[in-house]
Amino acid sequence: MDTYATRTPHHPAGPGPGARTGTGGRGGNGLTVTAMVLGVAALTTSVVVIGGPLGVVGLILGAVALRTAGRTGTGRGMAVTGLVTSAVAVVVSVLVAVLVLWYADHTQKCYRPDSFHQYTQCVRDQLGGH
Repeated sequence: MDTYATRTPHHPAGPGPGARTGTGGRGGNGLTVTAMVLGVAALTTSVVVIGGPLGVVGLILGAVALRTAGRTGTGRGMAVTGLVTSAVAVVVSVLVAVLVLWYADHTQKCYRPDSFHQYTQCVRDQLGGH
C-alpha cells in the first residue's frame, strides 16, 4: 500500500486540524440540510396550509442546526435559510387560513346555490360588490 501518508512520515494519515471533510466545504451536518429543505418545502406549500406544520418542524430543526453550526463552524448559512423560510411559511400559512375562514364566514349563505352563476352573484352580494 503506497500512499502519500506512508511515503511521508511527518504527515499524519487523514485530514489535519481544521480540514473540512465530507461536505465539500459547503455545509455542516444533516440537520442544516434538513432544516433548509423543510423550510423551502414549507414555503412552497404554505398557500395550501400544509406548509404551516412543515414550517414548525423546520423552525425547530433550524434552531437546533444553528446551535450546532455555532459549535462546529459549518452549515450556518443553510441553518439560517431553513429558519427564515420556515418562519415565512408559517406566517403565510396562518394568513391563508385566516383569509379562508374570513371568506367562509362572509359567504356561508351562498353554499347551496342552484348554479355557479347564482353562487358568484351571492358572493358578490355578501362581500359588498355589485
